Amino acid sequence: MSASCPRRPDDVTTPAPSATPPATGRLRFEAVSKRFGDHLAVDGVSLDLEPGIVFCLLGPSGCGKSTLLRMTAGFEDPSAGRILLDGQDLAGAAPHRRPVNMMFQSYALFPHRTVARNVAYGLERERLAKPEIAARVAEMLRLVQLEPLGTRRPDQLSGGQRQRVALARALAKRPRVLLLDEPLGALDRSLREETQGELRALQRRLGTTFVVVTHDPAEAMVLADRIGVMAAGRLVQVGPAAELYERPATRYVAGLLGDVNLIEGRLGEGGAGRLRGLDTPLGALTAFDHHGAGAAGAPGLLALRPERLRLGGEEGLPGTLLDATYLGDKILYRVGMADGRVLRAAGPPGAGPGVGAPVRLAFAPEAASLLAAEPA
Repeated sequence: MSASCPRRPDDVTTPAPSATPPATGRLRFEAVSKRFGDHLAVDGVSLDLEPGIVFCLLGPSGCGKSTLLRMTAGFEDPSAGRILLDGQDLAGAAPHRRPVNMMFQSYALFPHRTVARNVAYGLERERLAKPEIAARVAEMLRLVQLEPLGTRRPDQLSGGQRQRVALARALAKRPRVLLLDEPLGALDRSLREETQGELRALQRRLGTTFVVVTHDPAEAMVLADRIGVMAAGRLVQVGPAAELYERPATRYVAGLLGDVNLIEGRLGEGGAGRLRGLDTPLGALTAFDHHGAGAAGAPGLLALRPERLRLGGEEGLPGTLLDATYLGDKILYRVGMADGRVLRAAGPPGAGPGVGAPVRLAFAPEAASLLAAEPA
């Protein structure tokens, strides 16, 4: 847990009455790396986060996302690079002296303390006056809708309620940035989905910068204004959820963000509006090259989401319908192609061709993306 460093009187500047106070919580990483012996856990991460957003670090276990969070909190020191908050280098600042706070997956609540005293813990450590502590605790319990439960202990609460107590405690000290390490990982699926909406609504009301670590792509897409996908200690791609989903930069990002068809081939020459051809075993295909897939003749991949692949019509790639799975809001088709590959297409519920029927698959060029063939 951490707190803002106390300012000296000469550090304080008073804005003009008509001035709008500058937004706080801008977090900047400049070529940040972290080594543990021979292992490079974080590799040259550079990132600039505007204040007041929810930013999700997304990736599998061991990719470096939690290490990056711990360096921001002050629990680890960077081996190289700088971390700045509102332009101030955090190097050398102890965790409790940083204007950030961290909420852990385990919640780390004190079992012998009531809900109210758990929320008050960091404020008591700062030796705030008792009336101010009481007012701040009441404010936080109202914020997370736990006012009637202030006298209960953690073991008398549900998992979702314990999560909200931990969140209230983390926010009680009014950090400029709140760091959340897998904050919903201990909840079951239905409660996790419900809490995602509550967490997002709470952040909007507060305007505090949230940095969330998660391995769940769906959670990142629900929560985040921007997502940073990490792999092997590096940031692979950063952007809004729609951009990463529709225009992935690599095979890794394409697969991480959802189901995708990948068709390999050789890149052709570039055309107007970044349209390029790809010579594939299925024939010449056209897609958008958003990120610069490579030179003409180099290996490339066409990435196409199942919902962008249309089943039916007289034009398109010929295949055979292998099966159709009803999923409520859509039907997922598996289509066998002439070269032995299987492509997946999605369409609205309704009557369709039977299994074994010849079908054609078509797509608009702007619905597909070209990627470099490298495995990352």
